[in-house]
Amino acid sequence: MTDLPTLAMTEIDLDAIVSHGGRIALFVHEDGKLGRAGRRVSSAGRGALARFVESEAFGKMAPGDAKTFGYPGGLSATSLTVVKAGRPITPELARRIGAAAADGLSDGEDLLLIAGTTRHPGELALGALLRAYSFTECKSSDAPAPRTITVMAASTDGAEALADEARARAEGVYFTRDLVNLPANILTTESFAERLEGLREIGLEVEILDEAELEKLGMGMLLAVGRGSETPSKVAVMTWNGGAKGEAPLALVGKGVVFDTGGISLKPAGGMEEMTMDMGGAGTVAGAMKTIALRKARANVVGLVGLVENMPDGRAQRPGDIVTSMKGDTVEVINTDAEGRLVLGDVMWYAQERFAPAAMIDLATLTGAVIVALGHENAGVFSNDDDFAGAFLKAAGSEGEGAWRLPLGDRYAKLLKSAKADVKNVGTRWAGSVTAAEFLKRFVKDGTPWMHLDIAGVASPAEPFPTGPKGASGWGVLSLDRLVRDRYEAAE
Repeated sequence: MTDLPTLAMTEIDLDAIVSHGGRIALFVHEDGKLGRAGRRVSSAGRGALARFVESEAFGKMAPGDAKTFGYPGGLSATSLTVVKAGRPITPELARRIGAAAADGLSDGEDLLLIAGTTRHPGELALGALLRAYSFTECKSSDAPAPRTITVMAASTDGAEALADEARARAEGVYFTRDLVNLPANILTTESFAERLEGLREIGLEVEILDEAELEKLGMGMLLAVGRGSETPSKVAVMTWNGGAKGEAPLALVGKGVVFDTGGISLKPAGGMEEMTMDMGGAGTVAGAMKTIALRKARANVVGLVGLVENMPDGRAQRPGDIVTSMKGDTVEVINTDAEGRLVLGDVMWYAQERFAPAAMIDLATLTGAVIVALGHENAGVFSNDDDFAGAFLKAAGSEGEGAWRLPLGDRYAKLLKSAKADVKNVGTRWAGSVTAAEFLKRFVKDGTPWMHLDIAGVASPAEPFPTGPKGASGWGVLSLDRLVRDRYEAAE
């Protein structure tokens, strides 16, 4: 898996700035005033930095925009990046500044990020770590050279704790990005399960349920999806017990379709290669669980992911088949390409039967309809509990991860009525993301606060987010971790 750059946090050392041999990055407020470190950089470069911040070019930059100069005079640095900052520097802006500072960092190039007196050096560090990610696992070239990101701040009080927290959060995002970026011939259901088993090293309890166990549990919907694949279906259960003993956990449930051809309802060839990311929900759950464990969260959280592959084959389920869920509901399969909800329904029911969670969140790259509605800027949020949804939306907002609440209702649920079974797996062409959420709602027990996150538009957006390169975004890891901190974690 992709390794993080080494992260260090130190006090400002003016001589070390001048002698640094990699990239130097600093931010300058829109008023153009240079801090102590900025004045030293400008002095070493014979006033070049001061002239730049007084220029029209700097004036036209927006907060978070960056300008990089190669081999700046008077410094040993290979490049100097100047990021414009507004006032005040919020945590979200600090993260954007850090990301801009690390944008385009060369292989093996160390970054010296001057934080000055900002109150958010940890967010600067996190932004730089997230932007430094590069997926190279499938390339034949040598492994990238290790890099170091050093954050220089006016004070190093609590620096070690801030660095540890930034690493834990970034590790989870990296893990999710790697999983989502991997092709399906490498990330099979079996290898996915093996990678999750590796999380035992950081203290997670990990259990893998095989097809025989799923049969005994009655997961007829999930097993029907994977029937046409040569790779066996599995359910992985990751448990973190950091809270009070016996306290009901928060349950995170992820759709892990490692490749989705659409099954017998075959997708068009154009763009089908992107369906390697149809396990994005499971990837996000795995990344969130990794972060929660690494920072030793004082909460009980369980992550469950259904791992399947949806392939056309002589044994594959057909449109018109009727399958029975673990709950006992019968489902008429109208479209085999609406498979994720079948996987999630069974795993959600199992999560409630086994763990009786305090609340439950499912995540899935579930519908193209949510992209039509919200584009690639926001995930769709559906919930049966206003307080629960509000807490998540607040968490997502604080982490700068777009999320927008969409409706539920009986009139939408009626679109799933079947003449032959208890329910159909799809409705009409209208409100496709809503009817998908209504299908999942059938598998939520009365009294369980529940939320469905449709992440089809944000898991691997068409254009990269500011804190990452093109490809998998890792959306949701930070928001889920924030929700755990704000709502479920016990006070010290």
